[in-house]
Amino acid sequence: MLTLVPPDIERYVADHSPAETPLFAALRERTYAELAAPQMQVGPVEGALLRMLVALTGARSVLEIGTFSGYSALSMAEALPEGGTIVTCDIDPVATTLAREFFARSPHGHKIQLRLGPALDTIAALAAEGRRFDLVFIDADKTNYCAYYDAVWELLPRGGLVVADNTLWSGRVLAPEGDDDRAIVRFNARVHADARVDHVLLSVRDGVMLARKR
Repeated sequence: MLTLVPPDIERYVADHSPAETPLFAALRERTYAELAAPQMQVGPVEGALLRMLVALTGARSVLEIGTFSGYSALSMAEALPEGGTIVTCDIDPVATTLAREFFARSPHGHKIQLRLGPALDTIAALAAEGRRFDLVFIDADKTNYCAYYDAVWELLPRGGLVVADNTLWSGRVLAPEGDDDRAIVRFNARVHADARVDHVLLSVRDGVMLARKR
């Protein structure tokens, strides 16, 4: 998904946010060179936001739904303390092969556990293991956003944070036509009506919803 921010403003934001390190720049370049739909990768600004959210919340355990090539997982891993962990799940063996390569190249890659398989199955397995997560990042198939939100609820402690990407969906939330459009509209409405959370919808890149469990 493309940003809704005008290009000159986007450049200004990028110029006044943390610079991308060589490792992340290389991952972004490889993603665009080798993978289908490379625009699914979070950019440097959203990566910095995720890193900041992990640091601000003091999270020690993170669940990511949608690994793709690993940019967001690595961003969050950098902010985790030693002993902190990210479980990231995806169904794409090609994209996650690239992710594994860059996890191995990062000094924070040992904090990341990658699980291949349908995310709802992974979440159910994690629940059966008694796992709990301080922060959940949802960035996968849009039609399941509400299902993911419901599935992770019991894995979150009070004060746990859900972060969902693509919640403006290139502006199509204003005039939804396709299934993905309508799914994002339903998800935003679900969170907005949920009295169990404090929430805010941000216009970062393609939209980021934050929902903190009360």
